Amino acid sequence: MKIGLPKEIKVKENRVALTPGGVATLLRRGHSVTVERGAGVGSGIADSEYEKAGATMGSAADAWAAEMVVKVKEPIASEYPYLRPDLLLFTYLHLAADQPLTDALLKAGTTGIAYETVQLDDGSLPLLTPMSEVAGRLSVQAGAYHLQKPVGGRGVLLGGVPGVQPGHVTILGGGVVGTNAAKMAMGLGAKVTILDVSQRRLAYLDDVFFGKLTTMMSSEANIRALLPDTDLLIGGVLIPGAKAPHLVTRDMLSLMPEGSVIVDVAVDQGGCVETIHATTHDDPTYVIDGVVHYGVANMPGAVPRTSTFALTNATFPYALMLADHGLDALKKNKALRLGLNTYGGKLTYAGVAEAFGMESVDPEAALAALA
Repeated sequence: MKIGLPKEIKVKENRVALTPGGVATLLRRGHSVTVERGAGVGSGIADSEYEKAGATMGSAADAWAAEMVVKVKEPIASEYPYLRPDLLLFTYLHLAADQPLTDALLKAGTTGIAYETVQLDDGSLPLLTPMSEVAGRLSVQAGAYHLQKPVGGRGVLLGGVPGVQPGHVTILGGGVVGTNAAKMAMGLGAKVTILDVSQRRLAYLDDVFFGKLTTMMSSEANIRALLPDTDLLIGGVLIPGAKAPHLVTRDMLSLMPEGSVIVDVAVDQGGCVETIHATTHDDPTYVIDGVVHYGVANMPGAVPRTSTFALTNATFPYALMLADHGLDALKKNKALRLGLNTYGGKLTYAGVAEAFGMESVDPEAALAALA
């Protein structure tokens, strides 16, 4: 198969979807790889390393002309013209929060397989997990920075000092993002409260953190009670492939202290805070009702060296499966089949269809015509 690796062009997105080692493996399996010049530079990978691995270097158009394009982030508007019926696109898509991209993929008839909806039988999301780990840890770093007075925060040091109360971090969601945020916040010495709808998950978190954080059932009443004492609120709620629910509404902002900070990691799925919208690393925050909002939708792009290798460790086996077997790989692997979001001009993921009031078809039914 001909595989293309374009350079990411989203603002300050420096990750890359294949390493030179991955390229070498694909070539040994009889595939060809075209890499856009400069694709790996942001992650500290020079063009010469791809050339040494056997890749053909070319332009963006050359990379997008391949049968399968492997990316990190979803295509943005300037890349829509590259979409076409015979293209297999393997990347993060987050379609439930992006109707223009959804419409573009359907109009083009592109086969879109989303990293974030590849799902194992135990419900885990293996291609989302590594970036959720990174984003969860970064959320506390970003929040701690923006709590500083010179950048608009209320002037709170999360860890406090002897004789002074530490900052209070409230985390919505006890999944991968929330767990990693808790690790970082506790490591800094902050007071941490984590909320989730699963009693079983809360019991697990209480156990693994040796009771050193506070666990609470997620409810509107509990969230409202916590907000007046919250310095940093981290949103880590995820419904696979679907739009995130708004757990913090506009009227609830008035409960938070002036200069407190919200970091909503769920922003690429619409966010779990009603007032959040996507921002960039160039301009990451804005203020509503005195509360600082941080909505960078590609947080792991800030640490691309770490993120690229963490991501490709997880995605490469699936990319190799697609290269070796094409769409037949979806028939062979249930987890990968669940990653199918668009095929033949139809939506094949119910969560995305629900977000836009559209119809979807079962991925197995959509693929049934394949020989």
